[in-house]
Amino acid sequence: MLANAQLLTRREAAECLRQSVRMVDLLIASGDLPAVRIGRSVRIRPSAIEYFISARESRIKVKVNRRAKP
Repeated sequence: MLANAQLLTRREAAECLRQSVRMVDLLIASGDLPAVRIGRSVRIRPSAIEYFISARESRIKVKVNRRAKP
């Protein structure tokens, strides 16, 4: 099971989320994004990113302008 597991760096996680590394650091520090420390390195499971995204999904209402401007 663990042989196929791949951990992401903070930079790779930031790319997945399309955020800065600093934002990933803040999410980890706040506990919103679980991470693993291995020595001095910090790694994030891909499943943690998927869970983070799915936990924040919601139905967003978009206001549509029904009247076209001339």
